[in-house]
Amino acid sequence: MSESIAHALEAPVSETPSSESEDLDALIRRVDPDRWLSSRFIADVLARADVIALYAFDHELARAPRVASNPLLGEIRLTWWREALDEIFEGRAVRMHPTAQALARVVAARGLQRAPLETMIDARYRELDPTPMSEAELLDWARDTGGLSAQLAAQVLDAATDSRMALAGGSAWSLGKRLADQPDLRPVFLKVIHAARSASRSLSVAAFPAVAHAALAGRPSANDFARRLRLTIAVARGRI
Repeated sequence: MSESIAHALEAPVSETPSSESEDLDALIRRVDPDRWLSSRFIADVLARADVIALYAFDHELARAPRVASNPLLGEIRLTWWREALDEIFEGRAVRMHPTAQALARVVAARGLQRAPLETMIDARYRELDPTPMSEAELLDWARDTGGLSAQLAAQVLDAATDSRMALAGGSAWSLGKRLADQPDLRPVFLKVIHAARSASRSLSVAAFPAVAHAALAGRPSANDFARRLRLTIAVARGRI
């Protein structure tokens, strides 16, 4: 077995600094500022931490294709997370990775099902293929990455709300992240963000932060104050 493959079989390296002074919340603030900002509108501290754990899981999955030097190593990283789900849902000891441990706590506390979490893993395999995605593939990818993350976050924030209404908002956010490199995606993005604006009105006040970050999707980078203001207005109105 080559050294690179042997290394990949080990736990994915956490992006938490070796000093361990940076927790998952600080990690998401650094690598995923849009969703971190939207999570600031979650008043309940425990619920906010649970949502951050979901975003950390999505971040780890997104890293797998990006940091792997070839598709095989990417598949190994994604398989590592599938095995982590095995441990979580089979009641076994969960590997000592901060995101895996946090996810296990969320699953136990919120009664999350395995299927959407596994679908989030499956969606990342398509990124290992360099062939450009068709419009249908892009829509599926966006739904199964940012969309499912938002749906699970909405479920955590308000179990009584129809969390499916968060899918479009999360999907629009994922597509918006690709616009800088793929401006030809704008027509598809506009369709999804329009659907997201309609669907998000059906979310409860408590669940709305699960999609609030979609208000920043597809917009030119702005200063921190402008981004916070836009999110504040979206949350206040309950509209993306």
